[in-house]
Amino acid sequence: MSALTDLIFAGSNAVAGLTEKAVADAIAKHGEDAKVAFPDTAYFFPTIYAATGVKVAKLGDLPACVNVLKSLITNKPELGDALNAGLATAVGAEILEGLKYLESANPYEGDSGIGFVPDPVIRSLGVPLVTGDIPGVAVVLGKADSAQDVVGVVKDYQSKGLMTFLVGDVIEQVAEGGVKLGLEFRVVPLGHDVTSVIHVVTVAVRAALIFGSLQPGDLAGLLKYTKERVPAFVNTFGPIDEVVVSAGAGAIALGFPVVTDIDLGENQVPGALESETDHSLTVKKSLELRGIKIKVKELPIPVAFASAFEGEIIRKKDMKVEFYSGKNVTCELVRMADPDSVEDHRIVVDGPEIDSGEVEYPLATFVEVAGAKMQADFESVIERHIHAWFNYMEGVMHTGQRNQVRIRISKDAFDKGLRLHHFGEVLYAMIMDEFDTVVDKCQVTLVTDPARAEHILKDIATPVYNQRDDRLQSMTDESVDTFYTCTMCQSFAPSHVCIVTPERLGLCGAVSWLDAKATNELNPSGPCQIVTKQHMIDERTGRYEDVNEAVKQYSHGALENVTLYSLLEDPMTSCGCFECICGIIPEANGLVIVNREYSGMTPTGMTFGELASMTGGGVQTPGFMGHGRHFISSKKFARAEGGVERIVWMPKELKDDVAERLNRTAKELCGIDNFTDMIADETVTTDPAELVDFLTEKGHPALTMDPIM
Repeated sequence: MSALTDLIFAGSNAVAGLTEKAVADAIAKHGEDAKVAFPDTAYFFPTIYAATGVKVAKLGDLPACVNVLKSLITNKPELGDALNAGLATAVGAEILEGLKYLESANPYEGDSGIGFVPDPVIRSLGVPLVTGDIPGVAVVLGKADSAQDVVGVVKDYQSKGLMTFLVGDVIEQVAEGGVKLGLEFRVVPLGHDVTSVIHVVTVAVRAALIFGSLQPGDLAGLLKYTKERVPAFVNTFGPIDEVVVSAGAGAIALGFPVVTDIDLGENQVPGALESETDHSLTVKKSLELRGIKIKVKELPIPVAFASAFEGEIIRKKDMKVEFYSGKNVTCELVRMADPDSVEDHRIVVDGPEIDSGEVEYPLATFVEVAGAKMQADFESVIERHIHAWFNYMEGVMHTGQRNQVRIRISKDAFDKGLRLHHFGEVLYAMIMDEFDTVVDKCQVTLVTDPARAEHILKDIATPVYNQRDDRLQSMTDESVDTFYTCTMCQSFAPSHVCIVTPERLGLCGAVSWLDAKATNELNPSGPCQIVTKQHMIDERTGRYEDVNEAVKQYSHGALENVTLYSLLEDPMTSCGCFECICGIIPEANGLVIVNREYSGMTPTGMTFGELASMTGGGVQTPGFMGHGRHFISSKKFARAEGGVERIVWMPKELKDDVAERLNRTAKELCGIDNFTDMIADETVTTDPAELVDFLTEKGHPALTMDPIM
């Protein structure tokens, strides 16, 4: 073990020396007041901020951080001391990488890596991580003796849905092996310098800050959170030097086991640092060490199937076949049927297969299901999954829903043998796997004959769509007897509880009342539990005794009171993966709403990340609230504070997205036509005084309402 600790300390001392010199050189060149920051984050230098509470904003803040780094390196031959030295290496790596952004706004331009991962990306990963669509995070670094072997390892992780980060020459090895790189494929090259591994560490650290309500400076809490709630691990390939070993010690300190293909002999640490020289066993050992269990879906299709392919974009030049509603009839429909009329696992392609030589086809996807516990309300829930399931096929791109669909099949997937009947196999397998408690039988018909596809759309699908829309339109919080909890995000935010109602979907934007109802039926002991609404306390704020009891129970006592329609009085908590956040702007007597995709400034003087940093992690922050996009147009949005009339500013992309629905709500509630024309965006101003001038010019109702505070 002494040989191992000696290597760790050698590496950490080397990094400490490099860091101290780099900081001194930067101050000599730029001065102590020179600003230094990573891009698009509200968490300064995240590792330093989380561990010490220090907000690094300028070069003059860094010498003290270097001293902290050096204090962690005791050179005592104990494993605990060596792991602390590994944390010192992480701090040094963060400083060295941060200094790169001092010299260039995009220091990784021209490199095959991306460097720092911005806050919005981490927030976007929240939902797939808590749902298990991303079951874990792999860090692969070094240079493998056999490029083919490391390609196989990365493809295996990809097929299992893991997010894989690459550091070092493995980037080129994997790319040349035919693996597509990028966030959308969940294989992300960070950089070639070993210090770029810190960009994975900051992802884990910010997960603790964003989702876990971690207080900056709580090092023990940080290490506990990353160990228990961030399912990450490290694989090293090829020779390792003392800096890599020291970086590995930092990973182990965070709770991330390291598997190396070097035989370490007696220097292994069971459960934390282990050798695996057989690359065919690397994945198995890594998943076992981190306790990640993968439910492998073996499907009878000739291409890979995994959630990692959901973001794949197929350009026209790479496209073999397209089904597009702009040119041909398309529709997708799931329908409950009489059991006697459903032949289980019957898959029919009604019309030409896609090998008939055409490029463009109509496509009516008609799925019939039967089951003793099946309900009509579940049809649309299953139907919405079609989008994801088709996208999980490698070489398939799906956008849209219902009768507005575009599906592309790549030339490569076609050459591998993918045909339309395989789409039917995917639907059958996934429905019977994920909805087996309510579906006993399933048959799939894929119609490419133009006349029959038109018949499916006009005579069967459209009436069903209209019927569903009428029902959803009529559903209000008052029209149902129950609400539902959603606690899926508690894997990251232990005290957060969503209350899902017909007029208020989950803040992630992915869980509607019908989704929650179906989830409860499918898994009665799962994350969506029934909340009765028999004891109303205050109609204005949406305060129910039943809701309070539910949040107290399912937050394990962390929450006692929640309102459904107020952001000032006991607002609902947020986990951190919310689509939007709204906050009060007193100068305009209204509300600013900003979506996580928007990286610019808001009239509050804060970015999305800065606003969100006050709100996530399952805490209540009166005056600020995370929510989904669709809640903006709800009649219950901030009802206690005056409702949608309070909205004074949104980013243009968000405003355009919600305009139709929001304008309809404003017209119905307030009699205002084209309300979104009264709402400012970044193209108008981000200055509070100019915002008030704009609102005054437009006659915005917020200016004449009672003071919001």
